[in-house]
Amino acid sequence: MAKWDGHTHSHFCKHGSSVHLEAYLERAVELGFERYTVSEHPPVPERWIDDPQLMRELAMDWSELRPYIQCVQTLKQQYADRLDVLVGLEIDYLHGNESFTEKIISQVHEEIEDLLISVHYLPGRGGMRCIDYKPEDFRDHLLQYYGSMEQVVNAYYDHVELAIRHASSWDIQVPRRIGHINLIEKFRNVLPNIDPAQMKERLDRLLPILEETGVGIDVNTAGLRKATCGLVYVPEWFLQACIQREIPVVFGSDAHHPHDVGSGWEWFASQCSHHSFQ
Repeated sequence: MAKWDGHTHSHFCKHGSSVHLEAYLERAVELGFERYTVSEHPPVPERWIDDPQLMRELAMDWSELRPYIQCVQTLKQQYADRLDVLVGLEIDYLHGNESFTEKIISQVHEEIEDLLISVHYLPGRGGMRCIDYKPEDFRDHLLQYYGSMEQVVNAYYDHVELAIRHASSWDIQVPRRIGHINLIEKFRNVLPNIDPAQMKERLDRLLPILEETGVGIDVNTAGLRKATCGLVYVPEWFLQACIQREIPVVFGSDAHHPHDVGSGWEWFASQCSHHSFQ
């Protein structure tokens, strides 16, 4: 098993650190990583969220997409003898605007080497809402809109299923996986409880879809760093089920600062210690 951090960000991330990507790569080398995916957020449609300040923080502008790819390609060459750097993106599932994603794919398909697709948005009060922005925003614009956590959770996993199938349809010959599959738990400690039986049922439903499509999972440990969560965004039982079914699993720190690179790797390695895979 290669020591691979497969979900990371860079100075192109507007809700992360302004520290240059090179510092992230230096940290990865220091920690002994062999492979490293830079997976920045590509553009989202104009006025996708009805919140001008949040819109400015979500993702790159179109004008930044090409400089981002060129930056990663330059560092890929610079670090070639120390670290296998992959040019990637964390693409948002844009429900009802899938053609926007197809436009991104058509522009980057020759350069991109690794892809994630993540569900960050659900329809809510006032239009599309960001599920991982702030607990009070979740409560006011999603929980009140759907009426219960059960209904929000069902809407979220409906979109995850759609996102997996959408990712499998992309006409691009690179690996792809679903990002932080349990991101809906980010505010678990400050919002009404999610029924464990419901969570188990919805995750069980995803396993045959992942098998059928060949889409892997991002074993995302960022939840461990969130006081409102305290969990890896992939349950142990689900990770083990994916391994047993030979669904690709890739560790992801979701680093938004160099000091987050590799965070949680020990947990992932311990879960995978009895299995051999690429």
